[in-house]
Amino acid sequence: MALKNEAVKESDRSILRELAQKVAEIAALPVQEEKKRLWRRLNGLFPERPMVCIDQICWNELNTSGELTLRCEDSECRVYEDNFRKILYQWKNFPVDMVVEPVIKVEKAITNTGFGISTQEETLLTEGKEAILSHKFINQFQSIDDVEKIKTPMINHDSAETKRRMEKAAWLFDGIMPQREEGLSPYLSIWDPIANWMSVEGALYGLVDQPDMMHAMAKKIADGYLSMLDQLEEQGLLCRSQALIHCTGAFTDELPAEFFNPQKPRTKDIWMFGLAQMFSTVSPAMFEEYEINYMMPIFKRFGLVYYGCCDPLDGKMNEVRKIPGLRKISMSPWADRERGGAEIGADYVFSCKPNPAYVATTKFDEDLVRKDLSGVKEICRKNNCPLEFILKDISTVNHEPRRLNQWAKIAMEVAGA
Repeated sequence: MALKNEAVKESDRSILRELAQKVAEIAALPVQEEKKRLWRRLNGLFPERPMVCIDQICWNELNTSGELTLRCEDSECRVYEDNFRKILYQWKNFPVDMVVEPVIKVEKAITNTGFGISTQEETLLTEGKEAILSHKFINQFQSIDDVEKIKTPMINHDSAETKRRMEKAAWLFDGIMPQREEGLSPYLSIWDPIANWMSVEGALYGLVDQPDMMHAMAKKIADGYLSMLDQLEEQGLLCRSQALIHCTGAFTDELPAEFFNPQKPRTKDIWMFGLAQMFSTVSPAMFEEYEINYMMPIFKRFGLVYYGCCDPLDGKMNEVRKIPGLRKISMSPWADRERGGAEIGADYVFSCKPNPAYVATTKFDEDLVRKDLSGVKEICRKNNCPLEFILKDISTVNHEPRRLNQWAKIAMEVAGA
């Protein structure tokens, strides 16, 4: 039995236990296993229907009834509370194909020194404390000598702190849901940090004006990631499995790999996702030279790969196909979907990213949403593409939360759920 945590008020514990009980009841529903089964079918390239996700939500616009208001005082409790309230809100309003797992995941106390560079920027707050920020990044790399600023990330684990977190979670949730230490699901992008350090414009000019510097940066970052992955594996700090990989269901029968040890998960036991969003406007040859070639040793380490985000990849499929373990390919709102479908065929999941602007306009147009989703479904039918709809990057719903409910209803109807 867990000992009482003296630092937390009983009122906080009561709030969390009530919310956790509601989440546990949802997690126990038979539909959760059915959704997992459908995700496994899709991820195995034998889909029964298109799958649907909604993620990266403008939560600051949704709390019209107070359901998302946090009431705990303890900061650690507020993290759990925030997660529970969002799960319950989404399940009630726009669950689509989300899966609620019957476990409390307690993050291991992992620290990462990073690459040793702090972003220098100017920001503009557009609306509210949780809203999207507008960034103006300062270019900190002017010559190849500046590449020495990039350091190798060092990973450390505070096992005593992890133990404390687990004991606290046990006191909070024992008897409702089991608790599990949760390792890291690594996010690995060469060009997102470079965009932060140089600005997108500075980095793109650098590719043309200072290719030696940009090659040196890409190699140093890729080598840093490889070292970081070695450290995570050696210390047993990777996650055991993933429910989501970049906003999409990650359930699969193909992972973990043979000889899996839950105490020391390996990169080949899990998914990774890759992206080079700032390369949307570069040529396929430059995309391969600066992204695929440097990321290849990283891709090779993982069991499965989801590739792409907002970057349109329909014109770079020859290069994307070289990624080992590739399973899902993002087709953003800026991709030519017809060409993308023809290129993807039955070989990968066509991960459709519907335009989030459709839930942000002055007037919500249900017919436009239905036409958009149905058009993609028809393209994928013609090309025999496994299909998923992933609505994400939702920065606003024009203060009309019900739009997400409406979009979800349409999407599930189009998917044939």
